[in-house]
Amino acid sequence: MHSGILLIEFGSIILGLGLLGRAAARFRLSPIPLYLLAGLAFGEGGLLPLGASEGFIAAGAEIGVILLLLMLGLEYTAGDLVTNLKAHYPAGLVDGALNALPGAAAALLLGWGPVAAVVLAGVTWISSSGVIAKVLGDLGRVGNRETPVILSVLVLEDLAMAVYLPIVTALVAGAGLLAGGVTLGIALGAAGLVLFVAVRYGRVISRFVSSDDPEKLLLVVLGLTILVAGVAQQLQVSAAVGAFLVGIALSGEVAEGAHTLLSPLRDLFAAVFFVFFGLHTNPASIAPVLLPALALALVTAATKIATGYWAARRAGISVKGRWRAGGALVARGEFSIVIAGLAVSAGIEPSLGPLATAYVLILVIVGPLTARFTEPVAMWWVGRRTAARKPEESRQYEESEAPVADR
Repeated sequence: MHSGILLIEFGSIILGLGLLGRAAARFRLSPIPLYLLAGLAFGEGGLLPLGASEGFIAAGAEIGVILLLLMLGLEYTAGDLVTNLKAHYPAGLVDGALNALPGAAAALLLGWGPVAAVVLAGVTWISSSGVIAKVLGDLGRVGNRETPVILSVLVLEDLAMAVYLPIVTALVAGAGLLAGGVTLGIALGAAGLVLFVAVRYGRVISRFVSSDDPEKLLLVVLGLTILVAGVAQQLQVSAAVGAFLVGIALSGEVAEGAHTLLSPLRDLFAAVFFVFFGLHTNPASIAPVLLPALALALVTAATKIATGYWAARRAGISVKGRWRAGGALVARGEFSIVIAGLAVSAGIEPSLGPLATAYVLILVIVGPLTARFTEPVAMWWVGRRTAARKPEESRQYEESEAPVADR
């Protein structure tokens, strides 16, 4: 009887997510806000709270996080990461300063303490690579000159995650200074070792994993990823970081094949993850933090635009391209929820989950709009100001050229 209810509940959730995804695709929107809303509807205080399937959904959500980071790692080779780090690290520093500090300041102003401040800093810092990539494709900007700048900022954020996640994991677990330092040292050592092995022996690893049979390739890559993620979790590093490093270590045809095979699984379990996060957020708890979330969204949307503008300007991109780069970086999504989920699971601050949910809902909807309209609005404003200055400049010029007797 219990298993029958579990299947009914889980099947209904998957079917509902599929229909929501189709609805989002029709309007060319990200499905993430719809998945979060579905979780709110089925969670505590929602319209139809779940019972039997919650534990199963929790396991699926953990797999979703692992697959999200694995697929992210598959996007880059170790050489690409090293090159981007050397060439664009100033943009990464500006990005972190402009976008992490507002989140940390907001948490401290709300009286949530230093651990919540570190968590909320990550929530406001990391842009959504998935949403941004989709928006760039929909707008036909993949070949634009500013697109490599956008991607370099995203890559640097992904690299920072490999250091940031272990720090957050140690903090939310209540580890002391010594234990936290050991955890961070293990994470950095593991990341450095994987990057070194991937650069020197990436082809050997890929050859070992490679298979002409898609079924065997899928099983080996998925099994290896979950195994490494589990080992990383046991070492108190982060399962997500372990998955990310596995993705980096694979390259060439193996990475392409794994990406193709794992994409549907990633989408399925990532959707389950967003639902699970929503399940643990009471809709009634969002109302008290809605205004702080909206204020934080407005501030960090502006700081992301400034980040993109500065990075594109540094790369020699035209003014229009600078505004497009800034507008494209505004969306937050999957990784903001992943970071907030660590704190929610540890019970750090009850209001952090609702605020993060509201914040992501706002910016995952606003992000595609800023990507589309920031550049034309900015150019319209610049043109208006230029037109307003011209009569004044003309009048000053005429006065300066007038005869002395007429002055």
